[in-house]
Amino acid sequence: MSGAIRFGILGTGRIARRFAEDLRHVADAELTAVASRGPERADAFADAHGVPLRYPSYESLVADGAVDVVYVATPHLVHCEHMLLCLEAGLPVLCEKPFTMNAREATRVVAEARARGLFAMEAMWTRYVPLVRRVRELVRGGAIGGPRVLAASLGLAPDAEVAGYVRRLEEGGGLLLDAVVYPVSLSFHLLGPPAAATAVAQFHEAGVDDQEAVVLSFERGALATIVASLRAAMPAAFAVYGEEGSIEVAPPLFAPTRATLRRRGGREEELEDRLLGHGLAHEAAEVVRCLREGRTESDGMPLDETVAIMRVLDELRRHVGLRYPFEEEGGT
Repeated sequence: MSGAIRFGILGTGRIARRFAEDLRHVADAELTAVASRGPERADAFADAHGVPLRYPSYESLVADGAVDVVYVATPHLVHCEHMLLCLEAGLPVLCEKPFTMNAREATRVVAEARARGLFAMEAMWTRYVPLVRRVRELVRGGAIGGPRVLAASLGLAPDAEVAGYVRRLEEGGGLLLDAVVYPVSLSFHLLGPPAAATAVAQFHEAGVDDQEAVVLSFERGALATIVASLRAAMPAAFAVYGEEGSIEVAPPLFAPTRATLRRRGGREEELEDRLLGHGLAHEAAEVVRCLREGRTESDGMPLDETVAIMRVLDELRRHVGLRYPFEEEGGT
């Protein structure tokens, strides 16, 4: 591709706004177009962020041929539908987490992208944050010896403001796909694929999971423990403990900038890295790199791993008895 990589955005919510702001920090990228379900929202977003093209429907943006890649920032209930819309129009896609609602949908999207030879990537921005890259290098490089435990927590008080869909089962709400997906993905990233996964959960009166504990076990003897809640405030943080030390990462888990490396014998090292913008710029820069190099996926968030993560999330839902109304019998 010659010239700047032209991004289009489907959706105008909070994460779309942050992505638009962060794209200004990415060399060789420009925000060219935005689409919403109605012209008023698209116009307001475009005016606020200096976007030259605005469309009153998702279909009209992907059909126009004005962009090189589409960032899907719509509700996760329709991620599969909107990624397929883009891919069928010949457009690469970057899709917000969770990639889809279940592994069946994820497999379908990946198959479509590969059949068409198009780039596709889950926008798991945490993986591209500089500090998380550094933590992975340290863990994989043996800085704390063999990793044995990853412990993560995240929680909000009952009166905390959350997005409306989080409380609506029919929209795929609940903690698992909205928040727990982050530490599950981190566990894959730092420890590899788990051999087994289990969970217990408690449910809101609306039928969505609002408090849970997850345990992932790994073939080499490591464990990942994740506790998440919408009933009690807890730091959104994680730590990795190994045979020779630990790395404790300060909040926020999603885009951290500080950590402490502790080695056996009491030696400590403070780690610190800066974010570009809100932190979403790093994943956008990866998309630009991949498209420039003709790649169809990122080695930082491989498509097979995205599907594997969705399978683990499906398994966790099976353990806690969480099923969405739109899923056919046996379809998860």
